[in-house]
Amino acid sequence: MELLTARGRSVWERMKASFWYEALKKKLPILVWLPRYSVKWLQMDLIAGMTVGLTVVPQALAYAEVAGLPVQYGLYSSFIGCFIYCLLGTSKDVTLGPTAIMSLLCASYIGHDPVQAVLLAFLCGLIQLVMAIMHLGFLLDFISYPVIKGFTSSAALTIGFGQVKNILGLHDIPQQFFLQFYYTFRNIYETRVGDLILGLTSIALLVVLKVMKDSLAPTDEDTAVVVKVCRMVVWFFATARNAFVVVAAALVAYACELSGTKVFTITGKTTQGLPPFKPPQFYEDTGNESLPFSEMVKDLGGGLAVIPLMGLLESLAIAKAFASQNEYRIDYNQELLAIGVTNLLGSFFSAYPVTGSFGRTAVNSQTGVCTPAGGIVTGVIVLLSLAFLMPLFYYIPKAALAAVIICAVAPMFDYKVVKTLWKVKKLDLLPFLLTFFMCFWEVQYGIVAGIVLSGFMLLYKVARPKLEVSDHGVLVIVLDSGLNFPSAEYLSDTLYRQALLVSHPRSVILDCRHVSSIDYTLVNEIQDLLQQFRLNKVSLIFSGLRIAILEVLLAADLKGLEHTESVEEALQSLSEHHVVQEHDQSLC
Repeated sequence: MELLTARGRSVWERMKASFWYEALKKKLPILVWLPRYSVKWLQMDLIAGMTVGLTVVPQALAYAEVAGLPVQYGLYSSFIGCFIYCLLGTSKDVTLGPTAIMSLLCASYIGHDPVQAVLLAFLCGLIQLVMAIMHLGFLLDFISYPVIKGFTSSAALTIGFGQVKNILGLHDIPQQFFLQFYYTFRNIYETRVGDLILGLTSIALLVVLKVMKDSLAPTDEDTAVVVKVCRMVVWFFATARNAFVVVAAALVAYACELSGTKVFTITGKTTQGLPPFKPPQFYEDTGNESLPFSEMVKDLGGGLAVIPLMGLLESLAIAKAFASQNEYRIDYNQELLAIGVTNLLGSFFSAYPVTGSFGRTAVNSQTGVCTPAGGIVTGVIVLLSLAFLMPLFYYIPKAALAAVIICAVAPMFDYKVVKTLWKVKKLDLLPFLLTFFMCFWEVQYGIVAGIVLSGFMLLYKVARPKLEVSDHGVLVIVLDSGLNFPSAEYLSDTLYRQALLVSHPRSVILDCRHVSSIDYTLVNEIQDLLQQFRLNKVSLIFSGLRIAILEVLLAADLKGLEHTESVEEALQSLSEHHVVQEHDQSLC
């Protein structure tokens, strides 16, 4: 007996341990793939991680410029996500770090202030973490595809044109798009020839290398070794083209500096070494006065709503796209947790808000990454750059960084979407165009305006459900959606106009087989309609009611409620009722 009891306890302990381990695996996805990790995976992850590392370093420097911050802040924001996502992420492909869109959004709120940028990362991470804990990811579903496309297309033009000043070597150009456009052309005569030539050459080189990579044909077993080696060399330089162009431009600028000729506008002094681990500042001493936490939050304003949501949206869209492409599944809530923790902890390393990067994720996927461990290699490369290469970044020309940004954001401008929306549904062009043009004024206004218009269009459909009316001697009205309070007056008005306010009131059959929901406002309206139909000595019959809807109507104890299984049964019932009425009248 004791032996059986001991065995029972042992089985129970194993079951309990298994349950906790399975729960832990959901929160730490690394426990899913780490036990199966192989040498083959390690090889592929090393290659992918190094390739992404060579891409992220020049992009991080460039995106810090977009955010209006010193270039080292781009690198500060690029490594913590690599390590956190390895532990918490559910996509093997996604890489977290600074992106063009997030940098543009941050620039709208932080006013070139690193202290505000770091605090923004902390608060964004906190908000995203709360959303993950409360499973609020569904809120992102209210941002429609036309709004997203309008925002990204507008952002591509805003970011791209914002770098024209660096290509031309112009200074003191305002950040606001329309002022930037005006002052760029107003001061165009101040163009520095060296910057212009270097910028255009860098863009041309980046485009050529991308075309070369896209046109590489796959090799087979019979391909000569020399051809394979040449293909690998072309593929490597084409994949790491950003790093290649930036390093080449920096060497040219360094040579010019040594010869005593200052031809280019260079990045200038950068802070060397790793960022210190410290909490973000919850106050700021500006010299003349000290800004308390409440004032700093007030200055960030709408950014505390826009940036966390757009960061989550961008990252989840990328994770979903590559999960579908590579045939695996992601956990949306776990992705929210990963990006929230990344931003929260990143603020302790002087990072500004980050999200998933489409370009670097594509490189990661195409290079054959097998697990999120590839991010560790990328993170180490960024840390090594911070520790040893920062003095070299002094000589990087701003025109070269501008070329990297322009080539990175160019694919984001999707002009084909206008044609697609016109073909599929013309009405969806309204939120697209409103978001697109409003974002040139202020990004947050454009996004909010697009969401509000999309919400209004959605609510209009709820308030005006489609009603198909047909005449079978009696009116048969087919409802094609749920019945909720915004549609109560519209349904009532339709029944009055079609059946009661005519010279000879008519009976109505409401075909409800498509109705999946109903609320109290509608139940109350139905009660009034039943009374009016009785007063006019005609019938209102409900057909095809689902069990859940029928239970609600029966629970309301509606006087005179009639319901049938089908429209045919309702027509037969009305026909029999009509025969009975005629018989009664003949007797009278």
